Amino acid sequence: MSKNWAISIGINQYDNLQALNFAKRDAEAMAAWFREEAKFDQVFLFTEDSPHINTSPPIPTQPTFGGLRGFLRRQFEQPLLEPEDNLWFFFAGHGMRHADKDYLMLADSDPGDIEHTAISVEYITERLRRSRADNVVLLLDACREESSRSGLGIGEEKHQGVITFYSCAANQKSWEIAELRHGSFTHTLLTGLRLHGEANCATVERLDRYLNSAVPQLNTRYQKEIQNPYLKAEPPYKMYYILLEQSATMRDVESLKLQASLSENSGNFELAEQIWIRVLGVSRADLDAISAIKRIAIKTSDSVEKPVSLKVNNPQSIGLSRGDEYPQFPLKEFEFETKTVDKTGKIVNQENHQAKYFKEDLGNNITLEMVQIPGGSFMMGSLESEKGRTQDESPQHQVNVPAFSMGKFVVTQEQYQQIMGNNPSSFSGAKRPVERVSWNNAVKFCQKLSQKTGREYRLPSEAEWEYACRAGTTTPFHFGETITTDLANYNGTYTYASEPKGKYLQQTTDVGSFPPNAFGLYDMHGNVWEWCQDDWHNNYIDAPKDGSGWTSRSGNTKLLRGGSWYSNPGNCRSAYRDSNSLDDLSYNIGFRVVCSGAART
Repeated sequence: MSKNWAISIGINQYDNLQALNFAKRDAEAMAAWFREEAKFDQVFLFTEDSPHINTSPPIPTQPTFGGLRGFLRRQFEQPLLEPEDNLWFFFAGHGMRHADKDYLMLADSDPGDIEHTAISVEYITERLRRSRADNVVLLLDACREESSRSGLGIGEEKHQGVITFYSCAANQKSWEIAELRHGSFTHTLLTGLRLHGEANCATVERLDRYLNSAVPQLNTRYQKEIQNPYLKAEPPYKMYYILLEQSATMRDVESLKLQASLSENSGNFELAEQIWIRVLGVSRADLDAISAIKRIAIKTSDSVEKPVSLKVNNPQSIGLSRGDEYPQFPLKEFEFETKTVDKTGKIVNQENHQAKYFKEDLGNNITLEMVQIPGGSFMMGSLESEKGRTQDESPQHQVNVPAFSMGKFVVTQEQYQQIMGNNPSSFSGAKRPVERVSWNNAVKFCQKLSQKTGREYRLPSEAEWEYACRAGTTTPFHFGETITTDLANYNGTYTYASEPKGKYLQQTTDVGSFPPNAFGLYDMHGNVWEWCQDDWHNNYIDAPKDGSGWTSRSGNTKLLRGGSWYSNPGNCRSAYRDSNSLDDLSYNIGFRVVCSGAART
């Protein structure tokens, strides 16, 4: 059975910051839950008056810079746990962002000398990961500014291999509620952790969903401003990890099994084995897990004897074509007509095309059509001479994009409802794009779709999106030198070139209402903005040139492409880039999905 350790820290009294009221009580309540209800094997509590840790010599537990840093350094110098174990870290107190890093402010921290008196979250995660526990969980009720627990930007960083729950967005306040004598986040967290049965919060995904719903409701009930907790799971498959084995159901185990199978099928045997071990942590005699671990041992043994790489980064180097490392999907063909216009908006060319696609059956007669996009190279960005060009579209550079499959349309409301069980859209219509979807929820949709279909779906990289949009063109739009409202849904009261003004519908339209591009993709210009997987960067300096997503920056601002019904035509160009906070719920933002690898006949 896996071990569970926890560290719980709460600070009311600060030497250089305003005192808080209930942070200490939050930490004590969490420590009590860890010990008495969850039956953790080891719990360390750090508050102003917590007892020393009973070692020789005793370790003081006052949450000072030197005390806590020394504890983390000594306690986690050597591995103490196994990969199947869990290590939780709870903090209630002030948090600050400095020099692009998140810091937790301790009792003696000095806001004027943060680097030398506060502990960075980066350092904390580095020490905790030394434990060897594969499941490291941070619970940070730390978006607290003086007098009001307001956010100071903490939460911008991504921590490799760690699951982090933040109490609120970076620009929000994390409220204390006097009537409850707790912080809103911690009170709701404890309530969620105590749920059992099918409504439990045993997995990362369900705890995140519960906090996102219940914390704003609690704040409203006590007349506080809204705060929106959010999750960063790195890597994303940890969304399906089981946090509370004693509360988990077989449904939770099946989700883990799927992730293990996907990893094994893609050749990532080390990850697959880790996840199968976690399955055994919950379902002790699971025959699928036992069989899979034996199977993986044989596969990895064979790979040592025959020195063959199981993960091919460059398939051409051993004679494979792009896509041979991917599962094969049955394909059909469809025909369509493309249109090209000149700068006046006049149609100057119409051509018939064919493309290959496959369908996913989502249930209830709802399908998802995925179009095969051939691999190739293109010039990403725009020329300096292109009208409406902005500096973030430079420098123009060549990108080599492997074959992949992309949604023929943006995700519709009926598709989203079928997978997620809800429809957040402002403009109702089964065939209209789903909108008011945050980047986080778009990622969750991809994960659930992968779980349902057994194939790995995700958001497109920015390079994949522009390559797919252009479909071999180099003009501002895949339609040519401009667009008109006969070709796309945008704000037609504005013009781009010499075309006439057109309609402004002020709402979304059914997907597929306008002509496609040469790849057979619809609505690449206008209707709704589309989330990409990339973090925002101000230009393309050092951008990847292999078609992969650019996610090296630790930020909560994500790429948007394509423009929307609300946009002027210049903002719908193939090269135009925009961004938004990953938790934004605007009614002009949607997404489409991609599936890696060339589909095969």
